[in-house]
Amino acid sequence: MILTRDIGIDLGTENTLICDKKGRILIREPSVVAVDVKSRRVLATGKEAKSMIGRTPGSIVAVKPLNDGVIADFDMTADMLHDFIYRSSKSSVFAKTRAVVSVPSGVTEVERRAVEDATRSAGAQEVELIEEPMAAALGVGLPVFEATGSMIVDIGGGTCDIAVVSLGGIAARKSIRVAGNALDETIINHMKKNHNLLIGSITAEDIKLKIGSACEYDGEGAMEIRGRNLADGLPGKIEVTSAEIREVLSEPVGEIVSAIRETLEVTLPELAADIIDRGIYITGGTSLLRGLPELISKETKIAVHTTENPLDAVAAGTSVKLRRSR
Repeated sequence: MILTRDIGIDLGTENTLICDKKGRILIREPSVVAVDVKSRRVLATGKEAKSMIGRTPGSIVAVKPLNDGVIADFDMTADMLHDFIYRSSKSSVFAKTRAVVSVPSGVTEVERRAVEDATRSAGAQEVELIEEPMAAALGVGLPVFEATGSMIVDIGGGTCDIAVVSLGGIAARKSIRVAGNALDETIINHMKKNHNLLIGSITAEDIKLKIGSACEYDGEGAMEIRGRNLADGLPGKIEVTSAEIREVLSEPVGEIVSAIRETLEVTLPELAADIIDRGIYITGGTSLLRGLPELISKETKIAVHTTENPLDAVAAGTSVKLRRSR
């Protein structure tokens, strides 16, 4: 008898999560690979590889093989997934693996095929794809198979996926490649242009997490930022306030809010009425940005609900799909 092992994979731009059929998280690692430039040999994946970003010698490069939710480097993605799947299944490495993998709702057929092929190359024999907003809706327990409308907004690192789900399908959707990474990039560009200071993506993310916001909040303050002064090339430092960073983030945050409004505008009236009653649910790491739920609620005039574990919603949804598929 061939053993079958079911896993759900949230293949994200920033992080990859692997869970079992019961929804237990087996792997939670950054989607990063460290590679030897000359031999193209993978030296490290996940947390170990992320710690090398911006700190590697010339012979080693630490890269993110996914860009805006889609595969940018097929071989590296397959190698990374192979390592993660192996590490999550040491007790059953000879079992047949069936995987449900999440993809952004806006991906092309070619991009979907790339995810499926990379997962097979990583060792899975059966691969089924699920769109991220549907997975997130399943993960937070929305009644997606009932004749009622539910709105889910999944804001990750590379994409913001918005969907109105009903009767097991997506009735209205929009996917934009503006999410956590775009916020980080906006901070990097602002520091370069307005403060003549060059900072990396890890510093930009730190700024976003510590003093970033979409609305004013209690306890606002300032933060010392260190980087390289572009004028003389020497290390430099400046202080930025939470108000300044909020202003910097207003443009990409505004794009996310506009995408939500546009999705609501094309939603069928009956489903829109359900959404008014039930509210909007937001998931994903970027949903944790201070004041974002309040801003979305203010702009749409609809209640916005955050979930208990927004980072795990898509992974949890893949496990629900695994259970329903059998």
